[in-house]
Amino acid sequence: MLTVLSPAKRLAARPRLDLPRGLSPTSPRFQNEADELAAVARGLTAADLRRLMHISEPLARLNVARFAEFHEARTAAVPALALFDGDTYAGLEARTLDEDALRWAQDRVCILSGLYGLLRPLDLIQPHRLEMGTRLKTARGVSLYEFWGDRIALALNERATKTGARALINCASAEYFSAVDLEALSLPVISPVFLEEREGERRIVSFWAKRARGAMARFIAENRLEHPEEILSFRAGGYAFEPDLSTDDRPVFLRTA
Repeated sequence: MLTVLSPAKRLAARPRLDLPRGLSPTSPRFQNEADELAAVARGLTAADLRRLMHISEPLARLNVARFAEFHEARTAAVPALALFDGDTYAGLEARTLDEDALRWAQDRVCILSGLYGLLRPLDLIQPHRLEMGTRLKTARGVSLYEFWGDRIALALNERATKTGARALINCASAEYFSAVDLEALSLPVISPVFLEEREGERRIVSFWAKRARGAMARFIAENRLEHPEEILSFRAGGYAFEPDLSTDDRPVFLRTA
């Protein structure tokens, strides 16, 4: 199986990932496209970035500086797993994965990115903020969805062929997974749903659901899972499979508040 995750808005202040001797950082599959997008973004002002991504003035100014230095700062790039620091990555706990799990994840865990398209965990990337839903106008269209088109799906197909994967576990947000052209994708998609039950009401609690997505990716990597039904034994964070609420492509995991 392949597993897809969203990136994180929050980045590590001091990125660190101690790699075993047998593993080395890698280069992003779509580095040229990232360079192209960075060149477009470099022409935007802080006000433009604020409007496009609804971010604060200080964050907009920070990303103006990041895009201005994008090419020159490549020597400071770090593995994606070291840089991303949001709730999903707290659940993934990448720094404690052993060598075998990390090696397995490098081939089978895929991180969707507005700037880089599709990343492997050890791909070297630079600090940035460019959300997939951004309506950034390029020669390929008026949004990042149009920019990426079917290329992310085709890259996932290639990864599936290389690894023998026969299904894709979607642990990404709707914003990011919408960048995967399902008509071009050759894999069936299974999208776990993480619900919390409180006072008889069941709903998605974003904080816990994001952590559970990362924990699910870790569970799959640690146990080298190959078949979708194997994820049903996932138990992290108090979640347990709830068959009465589930369908084949949307297994539901429920926790009590």
